[in-house]
Amino acid sequence: MNNTWNKTNALWMLLYAVLYAVVSALVCVTGAIHPVFFVCYQITAGILLSGIIIRAFSRVKAPGAAACLAFGMILLLIIIGDAVAWHVAPLLVIAVLAEAIRSAFRYIWTGDVISTAVMSFSTFGYYGQIWFNRAYTYECAVEEMPAGYGDKLMAVSPAWTLPVVIVVGIAASVIISNLTVRLFRLDVSNE
Repeated sequence: MNNTWNKTNALWMLLYAVLYAVVSALVCVTGAIHPVFFVCYQITAGILLSGIIIRAFSRVKAPGAAACLAFGMILLLIIIGDAVAWHVAPLLVIAVLAEAIRSAFRYIWTGDVISTAVMSFSTFGYYGQIWFNRAYTYECAVEEMPAGYGDKLMAVSPAWTLPVVIVVGIAASVIISNLTVRLFRLDVSNE
């Protein structure tokens, strides 16, 4: 397989960008089930997004793959009218960071796995506000969700949960990346 940009890989990347955006939105929908799912967005994202991301990175071992995924998510945010700084800025940061890591590792498996974990933070703009913008998060939860949701959300999100959710989400991303390579027999021999 040719692992650089060409017409076929560009079309595949378009599909991966759409999947990345749609599954990221699905991660956000899980928060409606119960506030604990909102708090655990990073874990859910690590589980649901990592297979898509690692497949995209395996297909294109050249600059721009992470940027395409982030652009797909930003486009979805524009379409749904949610493209605010709290949501877009983290996506831009993770795309730049993932591109830099992949380049530094010369597009080998290790860099792809690290970048996959980074790209799994697609929903950080939503759940990060639980800890960094609590009053706003509470107000939104009270206005938009069923009675009592806001209070439950605040109760299940003490400060110590943020690092726990991030660490578990990163671990889930690494595990899913490795399972994906086995399941789809991706070529990682370039290390």
